Amino acid sequence: MLIKDKEKFFTKTYIVCICAIFCCLLWGSAFPCVKIGYKLFEIDTKNVPSLMLFAGTRFTLAGVFVIAFGSVIKRKFLLPKAKNLWRVGLVSLFQTVLQYTFFYIGLANTAGVKASVLNGLGVFFTIIAACFLFRTEKFNLIKLLGCILGFGGVILINLGGDFTFSFTLLGEGFVIFSGLSAAVAAGLVKIFSKHEDTTALCGYQFFFGGIILVIIGISCGGSIPHVDVGAAFMLIYLAFLSACAFTLQGVLLRYNPVSKVAVFKSTNPIFGAVFSLLNPYEADKSLSWFTLPALALVCLGIFVINKFGERKRKEITEMPQTEKNNENSE
Repeated sequence: MLIKDKEKFFTKTYIVCICAIFCCLLWGSAFPCVKIGYKLFEIDTKNVPSLMLFAGTRFTLAGVFVIAFGSVIKRKFLLPKAKNLWRVGLVSLFQTVLQYTFFYIGLANTAGVKASVLNGLGVFFTIIAACFLFRTEKFNLIKLLGCILGFGGVILINLGGDFTFSFTLLGEGFVIFSGLSAAVAAGLVKIFSKHEDTTALCGYQFFFGGIILVIIGISCGGSIPHVDVGAAFMLIYLAFLSACAFTLQGVLLRYNPVSKVAVFKSTNPIFGAVFSLLNPYEADKSLSWFTLPALALVCLGIFVINKFGERKRKEITEMPQTEKNNENSE
């Protein structure tokens, strides 16, 4: 009965909307906060092991937050089933280790506004993965149009005033790879949440992934040169936003189609761009004539894919009413 109540609650459109937009607001705030964190901890952004150590510390703490929250709710210490440890490890590999290795290095080598737009491609990657890798969605021309609009935004954001294409592997390239890893992780969470408690899955993938990043960072000579109260609070906030956003997204993915959740992530690049403008350490990087149209194209592409593409899919794949009634009665 409790699971049915959760399913009924988390499948309501306005609940999905509120929760998903809240997640995107948190993710959007991560772009400037990570860069501010580099400054507060006095981390050299060219020192990759230090970036790994910073990321690992954040996600290990995020894992502790999620596990503690889940333990309070369950009134017992939260542990994943032993048979599901490989699932936790696989999600951890894509959602924490690979995604944030790419994200932290990429963000250190590109402007926050541009990174936020490029990161919006994660929505397209998620839908493409759902269609062709996990086969939980059907691809069509409407979704292809949306992808073209989105990639048009990526090209536009890379055009400078002299119309040159500015792209580096360690900057824009790694931000895109981060989106690819996140897409695979979303598909895995959707599938694996049927076998494991979502909170346990998210909490332990963060914890294990964070530990791996910490070990890699320390082993390669990484360090965090400076720690004060302000830096500590920033680290706590970054850990909190990850713990909250990814756990809430995991719950939404468990009870809803991937595309229904992804449609609201069109707000992610908007929040990221706006919050990045508030970053005092990046005050010279303002919105250009190219940035706003790029944001519009990315968001329009995401909207087209999820709004019209899903409507068409439902018309094609809709089950007879009697079959639906039989399914609901099971």
